[in-house]
Amino acid sequence: MGAMARRTYTAAEVDEAVSRLAEPERLRQATEIVTHAAPGLARVLDGALADGGWFDAAHDEMVERASAEPTPAERLAAVRALVDEQTRLGMLVGVAVGFELAWELGEREPASAEER
Repeated sequence: MGAMARRTYTAAEVDEAVSRLAEPERLRQATEIVTHAAPGLARVLDGALADGGWFDAAHDEMVERASAEPTPAERLAAVRALVDEQTRLGMLVGVAVGFELAWELGEREPASAEER
């Protein structure tokens, strides 16, 4: 099979595709596949986050600062902000991993019925 040209997407195409994901059945099969692949995907995500320096000494310092806030309300607010930021970073890196996984799968010939 020849090399596939890597497709790029406009912001409008991505927005339209994301809105279609809200359809209830759209994510059912993807959820099943991701559940199956979760351990391997977690290793890839962890590696990507580590390689990108997302959870290095600066992250540890932010955790220490959040836990050292003087009042419970301030600690709670700092921890919530940290969790929010970690969630956003994990999602962004996870989407990047998802794009690369889709690219890898797209480069393969579809399996014949006998191979499935």
